[in-house]
Amino acid sequence: MKAIEKTTLDVIKFGDQPEDIFYCLVDLSISPDGLNVNKLKISDPRNFDQRLKESGCLIMFSGDEIEVLVNRGDVSRENIHESLVKLAIKEGVIK
Repeated sequence: MKAIEKTTLDVIKFGDQPEDIFYCLVDLSISPDGLNVNKLKISDPRNFDQRLKESGCLIMFSGDEIEVLVNRGDVSRENIHESLVKLAIKEGVIK
């Protein structure tokens, strides 16, 4: 199975501004249905990173960070999921 088939891209929106939007690449073997965004939104903010890891989040970028990656050519705006999988493989997050 290809890495892209083992992951999903979940988008968490806390607002409408780019800094309020988070793109999460999720390991489907840990969270077959993706992240439970409603549950994450009510999580204690101090434990947010830990909850993401426990939920299978491999990498997470804010909308601002995605824009930087797009401008650098590391991520394609047209296919963010595939681009983040390639980036995660390049960085050793996915093998």
